[in-house]
Amino acid sequence: MAATGVRWFTLAFVLSKGDCTPRWDGTRPLSGGRDERVIDAVRTAGGDVVASFGGGLGHKLESSCSSARSLAAAYQKVIDAYGLSAIDVDLEMQAYRDPQVRARTIGALRRVAAANPGLRLYVTLPSGPEGPDAKLIGWAADDGLEPDVWTIMPFAFGEAGWGRDMGRLTVQAADGLRKRLQEAYGYDTAEAYRHAGVSTMAGITGHGEVVTVRDFRALVDYAGRTGLGRLSFWSVNRDRKCPDDRYPSDDTCSGVGQHDWAYTRVLAGYDGS
Repeated sequence: MAATGVRWFTLAFVLSKGDCTPRWDGTRPLSGGRDERVIDAVRTAGGDVVASFGGGLGHKLESSCSSARSLAAAYQKVIDAYGLSAIDVDLEMQAYRDPQVRARTIGALRRVAAANPGLRLYVTLPSGPEGPDAKLIGWAADDGLEPDVWTIMPFAFGEAGWGRDMGRLTVQAADGLRKRLQEAYGYDTAEAYRHAGVSTMAGITGHGEVVTVRDFRALVDYAGRTGLGRLSFWSVNRDRKCPDDRYPSDDTCSGVGQHDWAYTRVLAGYDGS
């Protein structure tokens, strides 16, 4: 925070052990541990956090909880534990493909929205180069769920990505999201952008795509022109050069030549969400 000026952090992920009890990474309790200490430290320094549920690995509450009611209760435990003003639900992989999980998540978020006026709801979902499909967005719109921002992950497009222009593809996918939101909700262009967001990746992705600091600058310029509702990335942990230029096989470095916190500094300059 001191080095970059960034003030908001998305903490990922809240998972379970295969039951319907929320835990950090599926193992650590909500209170009394390092996660609570991090949240307290961020807030003491003048920032705040978004708790993110789901992700790519581990036991998802969205799959483990048996009903929309029990899933909403699990979300509420985390909201209450930290007095959160925003949450993110990241549906991807099998959880995104499963229609029962999608329906349960939509029903749970409707309950959470009704019980927590003013809480910001972010929903994160996968995307192709032309934007996301309608599996989740269309269903949510038909069911009366209107998140504050739908956030796409414009990477890992399913094939080898070396040499791709990820800045251009990110903008292209975000425009596809805007169109999808207009189709589903009847928004005008400006309103659709306010409900659209991007959660990109720093450095080399698992599919060999290379997202550069220059790509981040292009994304911030695009967000400023359109009024994009949210910008985030995976992850601050990766925002440093790898030792000995090794490939980033874990979440500790980007795999590209960079200064520490270079990606974070760029996104911290966006005056939107």
